[in-house]
Amino acid sequence: MDQLLTDLRAETGDLERLLGPEVWDLPTPAAGWTVRDQVTHLAWFDDAAVRAVTDPEAFRAEVRRLVEEGFDTDRIVAERRSMPGGEVLDWFRAARGRLAGALTALDPKTRIPWYGPDMGAASFTTARLMETWAHGQDVADAVGVRREPTDRLRHVAQIGVRTLQWSFIVHGRPAPQAPVRVELTLPGGGAWAAGPEEAADVVRGPALDFCLLVTQRRNRADVDLTVAGPVAEEWMEIAQAFAGPPGTGRPPAGSPEM
Repeated sequence: MDQLLTDLRAETGDLERLLGPEVWDLPTPAAGWTVRDQVTHLAWFDDAAVRAVTDPEAFRAEVRRLVEEGFDTDRIVAERRSMPGGEVLDWFRAARGRLAGALTALDPKTRIPWYGPDMGAASFTTARLMETWAHGQDVADAVGVRREPTDRLRHVAQIGVRTLQWSFIVHGRPAPQAPVRVELTLPGGGAWAAGPEEAADVVRGPALDFCLLVTQRRNRADVDLTVAGPVAEEWMEIAQAFAGPPGTGRPPAGSPEM
């Protein structure tokens, strides 16, 4: 947990460095969302995460109510679009600090409820890091900067692999029984792998490309991955490392939708 929280703080810092006073109204690749909306989303769900950690039963009831009412993340961000950027940043920093404090004392295996399946505290922390990185990518794209990838991508890749079956289920497809081997090269040059070596279905390539795809920040046509086997092929078309309803993904670079 100590290492995960250290990496979460580092990822948070990388995002905060992009948040100058001039960026809040810039459109991001997420249709209809500005930089303000991206950070609002993170702050709102960090506050929700604190509730999930500190009062899990009340949080479960909250999720049931939200689902009954028609849970809509677009509405969540739309309701806060009048907030000045500086206030959004203060909110995000405070919510992230509360979350880090709540997670610090947990055993890594403590179960925490969420909007998808329950997760252990270590996986829950990893998921918040993944969300920070993914929404940070949208902000970086809006600002027009290329972030230097780091070996923290191993956390995003881990969530990407762990949500293989979830990706099928959330898209209304039967969860596959065949295993998939994932072999990635981290930005620092090291190797990262998951899944049995003898698996017939394999995904290989740079960790950055894999993470961009499983978080639906890039279209499959715009990443450099080698994919073999029917399960791996289908997975890479619908991969979704985040909770909630099925994502729509991103159009190919240069398409009229971009």
